[in-house]
Amino acid sequence: MVCPVVIFCGGRGTRMNQVTTDIPKPLVEINGAPLISHVMDTFMRYGFNDFILCLGYKANKIKDYFLHEVYYKNDITLDGDDIVQIHHKNRASRTITMVDTGLDVMTGARLNAVRKYITSDHFFATYGDGIADIDLHSLYSFHAAHGRIGTVSGVQPFSQYGLIEHHGSIVRQFTEKPRLNHRINGGFFLFKRDIFQYLSDGDDCVLEREPLENLAEDGQLMMYEHNGFWKSVDTQKDQQDLELMLKQQIYKGAVDREPLNVL
Repeated sequence: MVCPVVIFCGGRGTRMNQVTTDIPKPLVEINGAPLISHVMDTFMRYGFNDFILCLGYKANKIKDYFLHEVYYKNDITLDGDDIVQIHHKNRASRTITMVDTGLDVMTGARLNAVRKYITSDHFFATYGDGIADIDLHSLYSFHAAHGRIGTVSGVQPFSQYGLIEHHGSIVRQFTEKPRLNHRINGGFFLFKRDIFQYLSDGDDCVLEREPLENLAEDGQLMMYEHNGFWKSVDTQKDQQDLELMLKQQIYKGAVDREPLNVL
């Protein structure tokens, strides 16, 4: 059975407004490909090829990108003004359901809006602006084994600043942007359909607040620890950093995997 991937990509991306005035953040290019393509590639390498995009801000830009991607990347035969054949060079084995979930709508409300397109018992959810070398088969196996409603990936971010190691007032050394000890939400979720019981009606339902807090209170939320590469693109500096990481092969992407037999 297919395990679909819900991607939240409807926000305004205000912290990148120099770019997002014209395009939504998921279409910001990272080394020649839009950010959302990098996100989708992470899942496709593990055989998860069924995507549901929760659109909002500049939704038509994302629709146009995927609709025209077929034309730009392949040879086309025209009969007059009609397309009679698309000669696929590298057919992507994926399905993409693009849903306009509203402009100023929170993540929980966006998830509610695509509920009718989720027909499986389990599904992934993630953001359209974060990538990682997370082992999605391991994440899925962890989720299936514990049997609870939700799984959140916990990642250890790097400090935004260099730290001073000191003894009293004596400086011992400087540590340049170390990995922090605490974990944050890395944005790679797995849910049972029971999650919808925790979502309230209305555009102001924020998945990361009451729904996840109530799941945790009920003992229905588990954390999968990811200790590898993870990067979220919130600013133009993040965009530049990620491009450099890719060029320096600090992050190479996940290796190709055989599809997992999911529940």
